[in-house]
Amino acid sequence: MIDGDGYRLNVGIVICNNHGQVFWAKRYGQHSWQFPQGGIDEGETAEQAMFRELYEEVGLTKKDVKIVATSRHWLRYKLPKRLVRWDSKPVCIGQKQKWFLLRLDCEESQINMQRGTTPEFDGWRWVSYWYPVRQVVSFKRDVYRRAMKEFASMAMPFKERKVKGKRKFKRG
Repeated sequence: MIDGDGYRLNVGIVICNNHGQVFWAKRYGQHSWQFPQGGIDEGETAEQAMFRELYEEVGLTKKDVKIVATSRHWLRYKLPKRLVRWDSKPVCIGQKQKWFLLRLDCEESQINMQRGTTPEFDGWRWVSYWYPVRQVVSFKRDVYRRAMKEFASMAMPFKERKVKGKRKFKRG
């Protein structure tokens, strides 16, 4: 679905493990990496689209993850002019995304990027939380920064710290 401003409605997915690392996926046949994402179909909610994309791109189901947070606002980025398909109707000039922070609640061996009909990714790894903001293609960088900043306090693992001889736990 493309809105009246030319932005394709889309979901972005940040999958976090118990160590505060995030799932980073290599685009099929390319040297670029990104978070899973995908379009919202007509009649589909953002959450339904997220679970569909999660299965198609990563092979995980609703029982494999827990939704920790959803972005408060839609985040948008414009495509570089060279990537706009001017002959498509309506013309899509960028993505308007609702972001989801998920916690992996299964063994990582459940990850299978071959479940969809056309694989989007051909590799993946766990990376430090802020790594994607520096590494994603430049036109997505601001959206990644905003989503990651919003989710940071909920994604970071509990870290142990000593206070006056007692063990306390502090988030992030």
